[in-house]
Amino acid sequence: MRYHEFYIGQLFRTKSLTLTKEDITRFATEFDPQYMHLDEDKATQGRFNGIIASGIQTLAISFKLWVETGSYSDDVIAGTAMNNIRFIKPVYPGDELHTIVEVTALREKLNETGIVTVMLTTFNDKDKKVFEGELSVLVNK
Repeated sequence: MRYHEFYIGQLFRTKSLTLTKEDITRFATEFDPQYMHLDEDKATQGRFNGIIASGIQTLAISFKLWVETGSYSDDVIAGTAMNNIRFIKPVYPGDELHTIVEVTALREKLNETGIVTVMLTTFNDKDKKVFEGELSVLVNK
């Protein structure tokens, strides 16, 4: 979508994605090698009672689900900011995630582009909010 096709308050709902234990450990091994993502015995003794996904993985999945709606297409030039990132609840193996995306701000630029800001809010299959974050991108007009 081009900049002028977005409007404040516009909502999008993504498809769902189920996270497996293998997904969690594969991501954590490469990008966030902490015990709560990799060591089941130690994680079970901790506050989460088992392996949980990295918050960075939850952010990445939320973004992936948003991109896969096709709303940005080739009109996106680049991301410009991520703000107010919140990891609200742990994500466990077997959780099915979906993201609600709301357009929260639009800022026109002079060079045939504009900044579109969206709030990504991700929920598990129990309708519990697990992640929230604001994303701004530069988009063609």
